Amino acid sequence: MIKNTLLPVAEFLQRRNDFIAQMPANSLALIAAGKEVTRSNDTEYPFCQSKHFYYLTGFNEPDAVLVLIKGDDSAQSILFSREKDRLQEIWHGRRVGQVQAIETYKFDSCFTLDEVDEQLLPLFIGKSAVLICQHEQNKFQQQVLAWLAEIRKAARTGVKAPTTLIDCSGLLDEMRLHKSNAELDIMRQVNVISGAAHQRAMQQTQAGKFEYQIEAELLHEFATNGARHPAYSSIVAGGDNANILHYTDNDEVLNNGDLLLIDAGGELAGYAADITRTFPVNGKFNTEQSTIYQLVLDSQNLAINAIKPGQTLAELNRIVCQFLTQGLYDLGILKGNVNVLLAQRACKKYFIHGLGHWLGLDVHDVGDYHASPQREQLRPFVAGMVMTIEPGIYIPSTDKTVDEKWRGIGVRIEDNILVTASGFENLTVNAPKTIADIEALMSQ
Repeated sequence: MIKNTLLPVAEFLQRRNDFIAQMPANSLALIAAGKEVTRSNDTEYPFCQSKHFYYLTGFNEPDAVLVLIKGDDSAQSILFSREKDRLQEIWHGRRVGQVQAIETYKFDSCFTLDEVDEQLLPLFIGKSAVLICQHEQNKFQQQVLAWLAEIRKAARTGVKAPTTLIDCSGLLDEMRLHKSNAELDIMRQVNVISGAAHQRAMQQTQAGKFEYQIEAELLHEFATNGARHPAYSSIVAGGDNANILHYTDNDEVLNNGDLLLIDAGGELAGYAADITRTFPVNGKFNTEQSTIYQLVLDSQNLAINAIKPGQTLAELNRIVCQFLTQGLYDLGILKGNVNVLLAQRACKKYFIHGLGHWLGLDVHDVGDYHASPQREQLRPFVAGMVMTIEPGIYIPSTDKTVDEKWRGIGVRIEDNILVTASGFENLTVNAPKTIADIEALMSQ
């Protein structure tokens, strides 16, 4: 059964209050919504809201502007959004409008976009600072600078204009890094949906099918269960294609005896899952495939079991690199002095990417991996952070330095992990990943 996946309005209201509390005194913050993007001629890509804007509002229309005001002893939230327009709604769908925006989303006031200059410009007067998310939307930044220039022109008449422009992206990044219970409930749901999609893909895979046919099975399972869109372009990579890290062509035939690597997750209420599974097209791992697969799986379990408050992603990387380097040396894939190989983290020849990343409203979610702006100290985990753990081994078919039996094998295994007060919770609960479980599912 599909649960209610909407965050309560009170959550967005609390986020705005928390953000305002961290704003400088006597300041104004401007956060822009996303824009519709043309795909071709007069058709658009599916709309994706600006994540910072959505985080503070829950409002899912394009072109809007959120204004947050912090006075000496008061706070105010104002939304500018598209006006109700019967003809536009007939052609393109219903709009929230100004009255409902106040009633539903609990803004203090709401005006149409046509009223921006009239209503917004006076709000700049007397403020000491303006906060925006720099590097998000260059066109909106230019508009803010134009508004500031307009106010500063009036300085000769005694009008006080803001003197400081602050990038508030880091503040929002930090807020988004720590997940609430309501957010975690959605992330658990989208993991279950995505895990079911990986199960479906395993059961529908067979030699002779095309990669895109398996991609279609994933999308079907996502949408059927309420995750209307994938969180990112699905990777469905058969055989040597798995050694292309961001392979998304998904247009080749699946061959008997090859592995299939699928990196795919749904998006639910804006929140992403990011799961990778690797399994044999014919349902049975051969000796070499199972050897590499088990090495990757053991390294992942080693990392996940070490997650707890105070741990760091860098330390998990170190643990996994040591383990994989030793494992690849034992298999004869890495050659030389083992102590030198360990010191050089020689596994990085085959474990090319990092071990994981933050996860939330974005797949590669915001949040610094360091504890200070100087980046000299690594950020320790605290309860409420969610990350991926995704070790991999990639041995391309062109690698002549290894025995031919290993060539063309690419394996990645990825789960979504929540840091808890006592350790961790694996949110990826229903996507099989042991060799026995995968083969049992695929034999059905």
